[in-house]
Amino acid sequence: MRVLFDQGTPEPLRHLLTQHEIATAYERGWAQLKNGELLDAAEKEGYAVLVTTDSNLKHQQNLQLRRIAIVVLSTPSWPRIQRANASVVRAIERANLSLSPDASPAALRAVRSAPVSSVR
Repeated sequence: MRVLFDQGTPEPLRHLLTQHEIATAYERGWAQLKNGELLDAAEKEGYAVLVTTDSNLKHQQNLQLRRIAIVVLSTPSWPRIQRANASVVRAIERANLSLSPDASPAALRAVRSAPVSSVR
C-alpha cells in the first residue's frame, strides 16, 4: 500500500511500516502544496493513505468524496507516537481496509476523519 506522510508526520514512523511504500510530501516535491492540492496530487499518484498531524483537515476539506484515507495523528511527537506505535499502525491498516470496494461509505468517513486519539 502506498502511504504519504504530510508535513509534521515524524519520519521515523516509516520504520514501523516496512511492508508499505512510504513517501513524504517533501520527498515528492509537494511540501508547498495546500491541503486540497496535496490530497489531489496524492490521489492522482495512487496513494491509499495520508498520515497527517493536521487535526483541522476535516474542517478545511470535504473528505466525503475523497478516494484517499486519512489518518490524523494527535501529536507530531515521535516519543509519544513510539509509545503508541501499535495503535498508529492499526489505524493505518484499518484505513487501508476501508478502501476496499465492500467498505461502507459511513465506515470510510469514520476512518478518514478519526484521529489516533491514543497517541498523546
